Amino acid sequence: MMRIVSAFNRFLEETAAKGEVVNLVFEERLFQLIGLLHRITGSLGDEGVRYELVGGMAVLVHVEEADPAQSMLTRDVDLMIQRSDLERVREITAKDGFRFRHSAGLDMLIYDAAESARNAVHLIFSGEKVRPTQAIPNPEIAPEAKVVHGKSIMVIPVADLLRMKLSSYRLKDQVHVQVMDAAGLITPEVEHKLPEELLPRLHHVRQTE
Repeated sequence: MMRIVSAFNRFLEETAAKGEVVNLVFEERLFQLIGLLHRITGSLGDEGVRYELVGGMAVLVHVEEADPAQSMLTRDVDLMIQRSDLERVREITAKDGFRFRHSAGLDMLIYDAAESARNAVHLIFSGEKVRPTQAIPNPEIAPEAKVVHGKSIMVIPVADLLRMKLSSYRLKDQVHVQVMDAAGLITPEVEHKLPEELLPRLHHVRQTE
């Protein structure tokens, strides 16, 4: 993680030189997550494994591009892969120091030696439900490339991301939908692509904004 620390220190120096204010907690954690993201997606991309960045980090990437003022910190990295690629993903990432763990019904890859969940990449599977309470299964993988801090990352499209958030519909998912909406990401075209059963959930979130 030394490269992440060095990059973060350079960022602080450059920001201070401009006389700008930094939210240290937000930016430091963001650099840690991006370092983790670059490390694992670089390996998967080199080996031709299809994946998508999903979850809160995907929300952050899309919102940063649309309206950075709406950005909010996320706690971890979530990647969606195909179930058939799981063993291959485990083998590829093990070479870069990631260790597989299945805990509380979730599959994750943990990077640091202490096996801290803080440095975990959660694996989600296309065409499946993460939890039985999820309204509909996860979409198929059909990513779009986004440049995240200088590196190309395969990210879930906004329409599919919104579908996942409304399908899961936990409190944090509803907050993510509100942030996406405030950033102007939920256009009439995106809304039109939603399955009919998810439309009432979108309307409810908008009523509580």
